[in-house]
Amino acid sequence: MSGAPSAPIGSTHALLDRFPVGAPPVSEAGAAVTIVLRDGLRGPEVLLIERTVSPTDPASGQVGLPGGRVDAVDASLAATAVRELGEEVGLLASDLEGPLRFVRTELAARFSLRVAIFAAALDPVGRPPAVASPREVAHVFWLRAAALAETRRVFTETVRGRAEVPAAVVDGHIVWGFTRRILRDFFELPSEADEGGPIFAAGRSTAGD
Repeated sequence: MSGAPSAPIGSTHALLDRFPVGAPPVSEAGAAVTIVLRDGLRGPEVLLIERTVSPTDPASGQVGLPGGRVDAVDASLAATAVRELGEEVGLLASDLEGPLRFVRTELAARFSLRVAIFAAALDPVGRPPAVASPREVAHVFWLRAAALAETRRVFTETVRGRAEVPAAVVDGHIVWGFTRRILRDFFELPSEADEGGPIFAAGRSTAGD
């Protein structure tokens, strides 16, 4: 295990204040994910999901951010992000503390798909996240942001076959690839060469690592 030097992560509100409230049009990306934050006892925590194991899902068993592909009913990418929060972890816009903040779009190279990244804080009086679709999501858990500063090398299946990749490993959950890269950048940790992991199951409105 190697410890990467970590930048001051700051409070949840300080993290969100760096980004504007925004609802980009669906023409700017084909999918959206949300970084949901809360203030834990030892600093900010981020909500993650572990996808249900399925032989038809390229993201089977992977850890990722809640989110998925744009649907025809979505008026904006922010609407996609909110809809997916409800479908995957049972959160509504009213469970969040304020509107979504727009971070940026990021290319998921494996599928030549741009992904809109949003961030928000869970309202202290909002409902807790939970598995809302067992067909898609097996587990919902909170990860301490500080854990992302600790790097381990693990073997996993990548687009180039089985390979050793940098990851954060916490309580048996392996965070790597797209999700780890997005989160390390969000929390202003040093960039590393992350192997691109599976992001989306083709033809399905779900997002994983």
